[in-house]
Amino acid sequence: MSQLVWNGLFVGSFYALVALGYSMVYGIIKLLNFAHGDLYMLGAFVGFAVLGAAGGVSAAMALPLLLLVLMLTMGVTGLAGVALERVAYRRLRGAPRLSLLITAVGASFALEYGMRAAAGADPRVYPVRLGGTTLEVLGARVTLQQLTLVAVAVLLMIGLNLLVTRSREGRAMRAVALDPKAAALMGIDVDAIISRTFFLGSALAGAAGVMAGAHYGKIDFMMGFLIGLKAFTAAVIGGIGNIPGTMLGGLLLGLLESFGTFWLGGEWRDVFAFGVLILFLTVRPTGLLGERVTERV
Repeated sequence: MSQLVWNGLFVGSFYALVALGYSMVYGIIKLLNFAHGDLYMLGAFVGFAVLGAAGGVSAAMALPLLLLVLMLTMGVTGLAGVALERVAYRRLRGAPRLSLLITAVGASFALEYGMRAAAGADPRVYPVRLGGTTLEVLGARVTLQQLTLVAVAVLLMIGLNLLVTRSREGRAMRAVALDPKAAALMGIDVDAIISRTFFLGSALAGAAGVMAGAHYGKIDFMMGFLIGLKAFTAAVIGGIGNIPGTMLGGLLLGLLESFGTFWLGGEWRDVFAFGVLILFLTVRPTGLLGERVTERV
């Protein structure tokens, strides 16, 4: 049982990091950015390229190098998210929601098949794997590297929550989310705030991509498709637009998958996850911590 809980929390931390980008962008401009999962894929390939250029490293240096690459990848994917917003979404903010949604799907395909053209269709083996000495914690077998990456994920999530709730930048984000026109009249640079939101969300997705590559050991150009859908599921479960709720939704989805795989078998894992999404949309469409909002007309 303890092992199932640990496995769920470990994978759930990936889901939560990617889901936070979904939630932040939706909270600011009410856009379901379906290209967000492909930024996770981009992060995995950026990490792969940097680790490959670094050459062979000893087991003792693998974790420090991985953390350094993770920080670098966050910067690259953050800038990629800003470019995506500037090129694909900015001119369509006043367009019907369906136009934005179709554009997001098109951007997703562009990233996926652009990476296929650049890196090839064959899966790549990640240069660094999470190995090391196995420890037993409360009956679960874990490694120091896994504990470190979960700690990094938790720190990133806590840092983001503090930024949004306690900083001047976070107050500006909340103001734009509440009423962008009023925020602009109060002197807030709405375009800059939206770009920074894309940067933060995309950076977290890139971090999750590096973690997933090091954990699973294999990456490919389509890896962002399913994780994007699951991150969206996590955001809906927790309450899309709600930062703590999204974190909770990611961890809960990881736990549900872990136990669902144990009970039903690995082939039912995705069926179980998306079945939970349908259940939440039916019973509580606003999610665990989401609030019902009446749209102004």
